[in-house]
Amino acid sequence: MRNVAVLGATGSIGTATLDVLANLPAQQWRVWGLSGHAKLSQLADSVAKLTPAPELIVTSSAKAAAELDADRWPSSSRVRVGAEALVELAADPAVDIVVAAIVGRAGLESTLAAVGSGKRVALANKETLVVAGPVVKQQQVASGAELLPVDSEHSAIFQCLQASQTPAQRIILTSSGGPFRTWTADQMREASVEEALAHPTWQMGPKISVDSATMMNKALEIIEACWLFDVPAESIEVMIHPQSVIHSMVEFIDGSVIAQLSPPDMRLPIQYALTYPERSVCPAPRLDCGQRMDWTLEPADRERFPALALGFEVAAAGGTAGAVVNAANEAAVGLFLDRKIRFTDIVPACRRALEQHQHERHPTLQRLIELDQWARAEVQRWHCGANF
Repeated sequence: MRNVAVLGATGSIGTATLDVLANLPAQQWRVWGLSGHAKLSQLADSVAKLTPAPELIVTSSAKAAAELDADRWPSSSRVRVGAEALVELAADPAVDIVVAAIVGRAGLESTLAAVGSGKRVALANKETLVVAGPVVKQQQVASGAELLPVDSEHSAIFQCLQASQTPAQRIILTSSGGPFRTWTADQMREASVEEALAHPTWQMGPKISVDSATMMNKALEIIEACWLFDVPAESIEVMIHPQSVIHSMVEFIDGSVIAQLSPPDMRLPIQYALTYPERSVCPAPRLDCGQRMDWTLEPADRERFPALALGFEVAAAGGTAGAVVNAANEAAVGLFLDRKIRFTDIVPACRRALEQHQHERHPTLQRLIELDQWARAEVQRWHCGANF
């Protein structure tokens, strides 16, 4: 029996993970614990479908927990509230695998706790490596934890790398291009929240959807790939692939390029992170070879999408750069979703935060957290002064 903790069980990755686990053999897999933030009624509905009931349920929002009828939780489950309980769930000795699916900086401490405890971590929270890559890697080496990617692009790279015992010469991250792939800079300046959230391929939460529209998600993935696969930023390229079937590619020294393909569905990379090195029947759809399929690839436009250039710059700089840009982005995306700034203000806010902080090459975790808070406050201050 493999006990799994799903952190962020009400998000798109969390719900897909529960679907994957429901289709794996019940005698081998158990949802031992899970967490949710504000959507606790949805979490309670998910818990009600689990047999046996989870040992531990964590709600990170005390307000949401107080508003939900306590009778919604199984009597056999322990229910805890708060950030400390989230860390305890991630580090619990009974848990074998932690699915880190909390969106943004909020998932940092719990993911670090799982890594520090030597567990297998199915990593869907790219911000953990963006913010604290050096700290995560140090803890991984010390604890022997497994860090397996859930992002479709990084899972594709991970799978492709297994085709050769020699290191990759080049990693090619693919991107759908988001909803504004063909828009001009002037058109994007007038983009509405609804237009930014209308992703043509993937169904995701609002923050990740906006990141896809700015291509900041790809910038963060560049940084994440450097840490996951121990490669320099200059060995990574980004190509636009609107169909989202080719999830990424790896080029080897002889010029061979190996790609991982599948219909766009997160259940496949989630399941592979859980069952690796084994493969099992997956509820995700298969390629339909009975129909014509046209796949296109084109270079990414760094002028229209300046987040890409910023991502390469941050990946090369390392140190405190990732924490500052990630925090500034989360703050700016929040302002955009609240309709307080333009879509095209998001990336300039991130660049300004990067340029105005004092870069440190080897920061402590405490310093990274301090700079995270500083960057968020700076973006809010600039917004109040209408000075992007």
